[in-house]
Amino acid sequence: MTLSVVVITKNEADVIGRCLESVAWADESIVLDSASEDGTTDIARRLGAKIETTADWPGFGPQKNRALAFAAGDWVLSLDADEWVTPELHAEIERVLAAPHGNAAFKMPRLSSYCGRFMRHSGWWPDHVTRLFQRGAARFSDDLVHERLMVGGTVGTLREPLLHEAIRDLDEALAKMNAYSTASALMQLDRGRKTSLAGAVWHGAWTFFRTYVLRAGFLDGREGFMLAVSNAEGAYYRYLKLMLLAEKSK
Repeated sequence: MTLSVVVITKNEADVIGRCLESVAWADESIVLDSASEDGTTDIARRLGAKIETTADWPGFGPQKNRALAFAAGDWVLSLDADEWVTPELHAEIERVLAAPHGNAAFKMPRLSSYCGRFMRHSGWWPDHVTRLFQRGAARFSDDLVHERLMVGGTVGTLREPLLHEAIRDLDEALAKMNAYSTASALMQLDRGRKTSLAGAVWHGAWTFFRTYVLRAGFLDGREGFMLAVSNAEGAYYRYLKLMLLAEKSK
C-alpha cells in the first residue's frame, strides 16, 4: 500500500522541517500552503515535498479537503505542521498497512505539549485523533476550526502516540485563543446560537473547573494551571464574541 502525507501550512517555518523529516519514509509528502511569507515552502521543497499553494484561507476543514485532492497514495496520513511521527508510530503504521484489517481508517493517541511540557492530564491525553485513512474513504468537516474527519467505514486504533507541539509559549497561546475564539463564534452564529454576558462568564468558569479539577489539570503542575486559565479565557471570549456578533446581525 502506498502512503501520501498531506500537511496544510501558513508561516510554519519553525516546525515544518521536523514534521516532514519524521515522514521521509512515506511515498509522497504534499504541502498545501496558504501564502506563507517565512520560507515555509522553501524548507518543504528542500525536504522533497510537493508544494501546492492557495491565496485564500477558507478555514481548517475546507483547506484540509483541498489538500486531500492532491494525494495519490492508497492511504493518506494527514498531519498538522506542528505534529511529528515517532519511529515507533512509523513502524506501527507500516505494520497495519502491510496486513489485512478491514478498517477504512485508524485513530491514534496524540501527546501534546503546552509551553514545553507534555500534558498527561487536563483533557489533553490520550486525545485520540483519526488521521490515517484510505484515500476516498474520508473527508474533513467544513468547520473553520476544530474540524473532524468523517469516515465511511470502521476505524481501528493504533497504540503509539503522535507527538504535537500545541503551544510553544504564551504569545502563541494568546494568538491562538484570539483566532480560534473568533472562528468558533462565527460558526455558532451561523448555527443560530445566542448567548449573554452571564453565559460567557459561566462557560469560562465551567471550562476552568472542568480542565483543572475534573480532568486533573492540577497534576500537570504549573502548566496545568496555565492551560486551565487559557482554556477558560478561550471559552469566555468565544461566547462574548458570539453575543456581540449576534447583536450586530440584528
